[in-house]
Amino acid sequence: MGLWLTAPLFLWILLGVGCATRPGVTWQRYEFERPQMGLPFRMVLYTTDGQAATNAAEAAWKRIAELNSILSDYLEQSELSRLSRTAGSGRAIPVGQDLWRVLVRSEKMSRASDGTFDVTVGPLVQLWRRARRQRALPEPDRITAARAAVNWRWIELESRARSVRLVTPGMRLDLGAIAKGYALDEALAVLRHRGVSRALVSGGGDMVVGGPPPGELGWKVAVAPLDVLGAPPPRTVWLRWTALCTSGDVFQHVEIGGVRYSHIVDPRTGVGLTDHSLVTVIARRAVTADALSTAVSVLGPIAGIELVERMRSADALLVRPAESEGEQSFQTAETAGFRRWERRR
Repeated sequence: MGLWLTAPLFLWILLGVGCATRPGVTWQRYEFERPQMGLPFRMVLYTTDGQAATNAAEAAWKRIAELNSILSDYLEQSELSRLSRTAGSGRAIPVGQDLWRVLVRSEKMSRASDGTFDVTVGPLVQLWRRARRQRALPEPDRITAARAAVNWRWIELESRARSVRLVTPGMRLDLGAIAKGYALDEALAVLRHRGVSRALVSGGGDMVVGGPPPGELGWKVAVAPLDVLGAPPPRTVWLRWTALCTSGDVFQHVEIGGVRYSHIVDPRTGVGLTDHSLVTVIARRAVTADALSTAVSVLGPIAGIELVERMRSADALLVRPAESEGEQSFQTAETAGFRRWERRR
């Protein structure tokens, strides 16, 4: 996990930029871009009032910035960082509504994925961030020490008091594989509250969409292929009132000793993934798609797709290189329902 600073796994919005009309109504397309959470964020809005679009976008930007100040593990004074510093103290710490919601959702995903999604992976993520900077593998004893503080079951949630206890000393929470999805959902909710329902909000390789552009049945989005020569061409999907998130090592990895290590760390081994894959998940909410895309990356094609199938409300596509009789080939795995998103509905 640890996707906070992931560069974009490009998603292309293929609709035109003109306006659409119906009797008495003229829709206009407005686009806004701003760096948020260490990533380029983008909004595409259709409204009949330019000032309303600007005001709604500003409110959504404010909400995303607020969530970053709460959920970021990079900011020393974020609510998340302050909570991490209480690890092992024995105290249950009251937390705000946003952090509580994300931690509750994280616990459910950890349980469903048998711990392959784990927000306590922070100590390991720290080691691998340093490994990418220094281009040197973490020492085995340091990985062992970090793993001793990683276990999602050591987060105790007390719902009555809305408080959190981190049981083991040295625990450090990293919400990089779920917080961005939560922020996207919240940004779309702000836009809807401001009367802008035909909207798309994206951050890096993740996006959430509301109602479709005027005159269209959905947002037409092409998911870019792997960065490998001969990789399968982009798949195109049509989205409305749903989210799409991607996970992979296309932009964040390090090659050491001829091995390519991902920024995504397997909490079971403490090692960055060496399975060069690209995972795309479509779900009703971005917070779900974000977390699932990381869990599928860790689990791999068979167990990962089985996990998404069990969720029932999501679909997934995984593409990775595969060796076939000494020649480069590619393995594709997808849920039974993924192809329905490729039909213009």
